Amino acid sequence: MKIHRHQRNWGCRLHETELFGLRAIVLENERIRVTFLAGKGADLVEFNDKRRDLDFAWLAPGGIRNPLALHSTSPDALATFLDVYPGGWQEIFPNAGAGSHWAGAAFGQHGEVSALPWDVEIVADAEDEVAVRFSVRCLKVPCVLTRLVRLRSGVAGIEIEGQVTNESPVPVDAMWGHHITFGKPFLVPGSRIQLPEGLTALPHEAAVEEHGRRVATAAPFPWPIGVNTAGDEEDFSIVPPPETASELFYLSGFPGGLGWYEITCPDSGVGMRVEWDASVLPYLWYWQEFGATRGYPWYGRNYNIGLEPGSSYPTSGLADAVANGSALRLGPGDTKALWLTATIAEDRP
Repeated sequence: MKIHRHQRNWGCRLHETELFGLRAIVLENERIRVTFLAGKGADLVEFNDKRRDLDFAWLAPGGIRNPLALHSTSPDALATFLDVYPGGWQEIFPNAGAGSHWAGAAFGQHGEVSALPWDVEIVADAEDEVAVRFSVRCLKVPCVLTRLVRLRSGVAGIEIEGQVTNESPVPVDAMWGHHITFGKPFLVPGSRIQLPEGLTALPHEAAVEEHGRRVATAAPFPWPIGVNTAGDEEDFSIVPPPETASELFYLSGFPGGLGWYEITCPDSGVGMRVEWDASVLPYLWYWQEFGATRGYPWYGRNYNIGLEPGSSYPTSGLADAVANGSALRLGPGDTKALWLTATIAEDRP
């Protein structure tokens, strides 16, 4: 970013700063302030409703940590991601979920782009609109990703245009998605998740946490009513109280190639609406962690969920996504593109 560009403290504006030694880019207008860690994954770590001082980006118990300033005593495929996981929102590529081996490469938890620094280019810088383009070149696969983020004056939301290109002469298999999480102070018991009608929820094949799970079986069910472990019907669109068992669902069947959800706080009525290109990301992962995990990495401290649009499933990684046919395939020189928006629900146009 240029040192001598014009500056504003009104309307749409952007600036570069540093958080815990990591380069960060802040976009702001009259309604919201959003912050991206360009130095680590271009993670979104702030989505602040300025009228309420309410941040929709969940902050993990460990907060923002600089991976270059820390030394893990036992690095592994899981810890590489989780030990510096800030919460918020990550882009995931080329692996989603647990570490996996495919095409001769060993992928860590949630791939690699969330661990890499991204380049930044200013695309628009005016009172009525600011936009930046983040870009990264992968290490383990021959792919380049770009993410254009746009913020318009008076709008309490962001627009994203994403793109991935295979730069090689051979096909590449991958998982691509956006790992969006919600927690304190926004998420409370009784928060409601609204989705299109007619979706199918497929629970992960096994419990994601050793102390049990919420559903009676891993059989698919019509969202949102399933059967819990007590044998009773339960509305899984309502966020349960603390210490409820952990769970993970894969939701599919978004009509017309349009994915969307709204998550709303019952007390204030304020919420977040996310829309995306379901022709590229046909699945929505619903990760649920309400404090039941007593060991690493959460130790009972969490009350959060993830509502994560993705190209593929399951959370066991790329090899299993290739096996079930859901992996994204990029032919030689191929480019895939998607769009996504996130808007404060009561204020969306």
